[in-house]
Amino acid sequence: MPERPLLVFDFDGVLVDGMAEYWWSARRAALALVAGGCARGAATAPWQLPEQAPAGFARLRPLIHKGWEMVLMAAELGRPEMDLDAAVADYDTFLARALERWGWSTEQLQRALEDLRQEAIATDLDAWLALHRFYPGVEARLGRLAAEGADWAVLTTKGGAFAARLLAAAGLTPLALYGHEQGSKPSVLGRLVAERDPVERPLWFVEDRRPTLELVRRTPGLEAVRCYLVAWGYLGPGDGEGLAPLGIRWLESAGFEAPLAQWP
Repeated sequence: MPERPLLVFDFDGVLVDGMAEYWWSARRAALALVAGGCARGAATAPWQLPEQAPAGFARLRPLIHKGWEMVLMAAELGRPEMDLDAAVADYDTFLARALERWGWSTEQLQRALEDLRQEAIATDLDAWLALHRFYPGVEARLGRLAAEGADWAVLTTKGGAFAARLLAAAGLTPLALYGHEQGSKPSVLGRLVAERDPVERPLWFVEDRRPTLELVRRTPGLEAVRCYLVAWGYLGPGDGEGLAPLGIRWLESAGFEAPLAQWP
């Protein structure tokens, strides 16, 4: 096994299943924006958002990259005429058109989401924490990494403060935590690579979003980063296929539980 690897974990979909919280927060943020008169006019009757996440939200989740997109997609799912198949088929185009339709900025959407989460934490932290669950075995596995000479960090598009709350509640302390405030995942990984000896301190990146790993593989300077796609996250159909030619390794639960020397 390489000596003392640094394992960098994505948060949502790798360590934590936060699907219930995603809808809970995204729905309320969208409702707040509309109630505040911040919509261009897309929210007309019979626009409504159900308390429980619609099936379409689960279909869209593997495509969603940043928090503000969750709020926008929640708003879109409230439109009876929303074309879910079109959104899945060409998400980037659909996303751009949805922004135009609602008249919101990405900054406005992100702020609405973070304000909602901050209010939830301040008023009922236990209830907010209860909307998340660590995937089975994750907490124990992270606790065993030190015995294998490995450090671990978290790299997430969630706000760093929110990820820190969840880790602290579980008694977990990563070497470092990088939220969306620190920049894109490739840029953060690039800084980490520059700080380390790639032979003595290799970097392993564990993610559940295939497009993110493909971007890392295409980014100059990140060739030495070992990339893993987990089998248990928010995956789209076919995400686990054809990974080897891309330099991406498939990590199942049994492999994650195994000693690092036995990881693919």
